[in-house]
Amino acid sequence: MPVSLPRWCIVIPCHNEERAIGGVLADASRLGVPVYVVDDGSTDATPKIIARHHGVTLLRHDERRGKGEALRTGLRAARKAGFEAVLTMDGDGQHQVADVPYMLAAARRHPGALVIGARLLDTERQPRARHLANRVADWGISWACARGIADTQSGQRWYPASVMALADTATNGFAYEASLLIRACRELGTDVVSVPIPARYGAQFRRSYFRPLLDVARITWSTSSHLLRHGHLRESYRLAKERLPCVEHHRVHMHMEDGPLSADLRAGHG
Repeated sequence: MPVSLPRWCIVIPCHNEERAIGGVLADASRLGVPVYVVDDGSTDATPKIIARHHGVTLLRHDERRGKGEALRTGLRAARKAGFEAVLTMDGDGQHQVADVPYMLAAARRHPGALVIGARLLDTERQPRARHLANRVADWGISWACARGIADTQSGQRWYPASVMALADTATNGFAYEASLLIRACRELGTDVVSVPIPARYGAQFRRSYFRPLLDVARITWSTSSHLLRHGHLRESYRLAKERLPCVEHHRVHMHMEDGPLSADLRAGHG
């Protein structure tokens, strides 16, 4: 039976997102929950645009430290403020508020689970190199997690309190999210649920900071380290093939105006 959500907030890491961040924050404010934006050393107008949005907490890095460090800063701040769950979104506009109700519904049906907004819809829009890189990463990270996981590279996630506590994991860059996922599965036994969302690419979005060759190499190195640390490579691979990804194929929508979701949104204020 679905349960009420814990006290939660939104964390948005960003770097040089002056084109998109204003719209992202305007949409996020519709959810009525606290929003933390971690500006990772932007050199454009991003910080000024963020500062114009009332009710948004701006956390700044004086210089660029990478997405992993930005997420770490946001998760630490959320924990310090007493939040028990965090919804992460990227600042480039590819993650949209329209998908959040589906993720919240999944979080209510699967208490304590890590929920991923998996880009399983409109996949033909995804650049081929990025699609192949994601497939390789999914294969390796699923192996390290000893279970199948859909879209291990998505940055739109729901982190429960238990996973937030892993914020200080010693990895950076895009490999940070992979390490959180692996540690949550292997050390905590956290369930992972993927909710299909559209893959959004096009001229309206800035070029991704993800570098398929370099970042996949770094993710592979980090993932291999986790695999070797936990051992039982054959058993982990067997389990990854047997435990198919948990995907909520029927997206259950929860209205923001009334009903259970409105109560969950109010819970975000604490």
